[in-house]
Amino acid sequence: MAFTAAMVKELRERTGAGMLDCKKALGETDGDMEAAVELMRKKGMAGADKKADRVTAEGLVEIKISDDKKTAAIVEVNCETDFVAMSDDFKGFVDLVANRIMEENPADIEALMAMPSTAGGSDTLEETRRTLIAKIGENISVRRMEYVTTSGQIGSYKHGSRIGVMIDMNGGSDETMKDVAMHVAASNPQAISEDEVSAELIEKEKEIFTAQALESGKPAEIVEKMIGGRINKFLKEITLVNQQFVKNPDLTVAQLLKEADASVNRFMRFEVGEGIEKKEENFAEEVAAQAAKLQGK
Repeated sequence: MAFTAAMVKELRERTGAGMLDCKKALGETDGDMEAAVELMRKKGMAGADKKADRVTAEGLVEIKISDDKKTAAIVEVNCETDFVAMSDDFKGFVDLVANRIMEENPADIEALMAMPSTAGGSDTLEETRRTLIAKIGENISVRRMEYVTTSGQIGSYKHGSRIGVMIDMNGGSDETMKDVAMHVAASNPQAISEDEVSAELIEKEKEIFTAQALESGKPAEIVEKMIGGRINKFLKEITLVNQQFVKNPDLTVAQLLKEADASVNRFMRFEVGEGIEKKEENFAEEVAAQAAKLQGK
């Protein structure tokens, strides 16, 4: 059975694939539209598997908060290039994933990806992810997520699309929550207060400070005092309440919270690609490759 230009257009609209791939699929299935769609889906799945090992250090962070500010979700979804991260298709997928976390509160990423993309739908989020990989030609991964409920209230701040912060707070106002979330985005504290800093981290820093102090040749009792002072300074630098507030360095965050009659229960800070070793790319080659994808080649 022959196929028409209109059939090629329909297949492109249904699959998001390039024109040449659509023509080939229709040719292999003798113009059977449904068979061509199925064939392209299978090829897309295979293509996704081939791309699974490719590094995804770009992407977006998305945050969703309920109207009553009692529940919220934050998720990081990664791709290979910032070019794709800014595309409508990728943004739509990230939004879809964030909404599904809010709706179902999955136990982990595996459970999330096994869920239907839409309530009552047949395709899972994993199938949707693979279909999108086949369309855009890059690996995509849902890296991490958090779902939060509170008896207090939840606020957030996003620095562009790469850093997202959620704050679970008692008291204060919307402005207070946004200010503290903005501070967390900028200063990246490791804990709310000294009590939350792990003994392992303190011991690790103590070993480093000890080695540095011993090289000075000072007496042991002096070295011990130096180490104590450096540990106290370190704890103030990495704990939220002891940091100087970024919008007003004359205040600590603790003083800001006291003035607002507020306290922080917890915070979550996601930064795109944090901790991922990014592969260096040739920019000219990357642009040429993306242009070829857009032309359906």
